[in-house]
Amino acid sequence: MSLNPAYEAIGKGFVQQYYVLFDDPSQRPSLAAMYNPETSFMTFEGVQLQGTVKIMEKLNSLTFQKINRVVTSVDSQPMFDGGILINVLGRLQCDEDPPHPFNQVFVLKSVGSTFYCAHDIFRLGIHDTM
Repeated sequence: MSLNPAYEAIGKGFVQQYYVLFDDPSQRPSLAAMYNPETSFMTFEGVQLQGTVKIMEKLNSLTFQKINRVVTSVDSQPMFDGGILINVLGRLQCDEDPPHPFNQVFVLKSVGSTFYCAHDIFRLGIHDTM
């Protein structure tokens, strides 16, 4: 395969669509369509998950109802297999918790003319003090 010339537009469009679904608890189950049933991986705050069922169990177990998200930047790179690497930096506030910085990385893999999320890594920017 070759590099996808539309990688930036695809990356930004994916991130926008993902967060619209994620940030609305009633639409969050729709995220299942973005993952592969067997080959998608997620690391959520250090917890490793594989496959749509396990990923959605984790996402559906999140109890917050209100999300205030500010996306600071979306950086995308094309991959030689036709996929797209996406890095998101932003700030996240859930319910009445204080806002925290976050980082999320996605790897999209192409299947024909569509993409699925093959890798998803999420981490809040909370630093333990010593």
